[in-house]
Amino acid sequence: MKKTAKPQSENAFDQVQKFYQFMNSNKLEVIEFSKDSTYIKLVRKHNNAVHQIPVFAPSAHAPAGKAAPAAHQAPVHAGETIKAPMSGIFYRAPSPSSPPYVREGDSVKEGQVICVIEAMKVFNEIKAEFNCVIEKVTAENGKPVEPNADLFNIKR
Repeated sequence: MKKTAKPQSENAFDQVQKFYQFMNSNKLEVIEFSKDSTYIKLVRKHNNAVHQIPVFAPSAHAPAGKAAPAAHQAPVHAGETIKAPMSGIFYRAPSPSSPPYVREGDSVKEGQVICVIEAMKVFNEIKAEFNCVIEKVTAENGKPVEPNADLFNIKR
């Protein structure tokens, strides 16, 4: 009696599962396999630091939602703010022993790195979209931030 296609499909699924486990255990971004008519390609999707992300937005346009308790609510800034484009860990400097990318009172040029946000072990450089002055750093170094959270108060 001949075998049906079901064991082959189970075999293919087992192969994909083994490749996936291998990919995760070795922290690989892409894995490809080809043998006879079988081709398997697994790609890990995540945010890359290569993308320039808009980070300047007037705080008046913040989405309305439930108000946080007064103890956890940040003071409202009348000017513009730089907001977090993603969730992750906010870092002011490239390493603990390095000086911060920007300090309060610094003039920032368009395209200049102002901080990094670590998400899924990827350090995403956040760059200025235009020239401005950093008035205040509102996020705490080494602490988690949520998308659209204020990072810096700025003045154009």
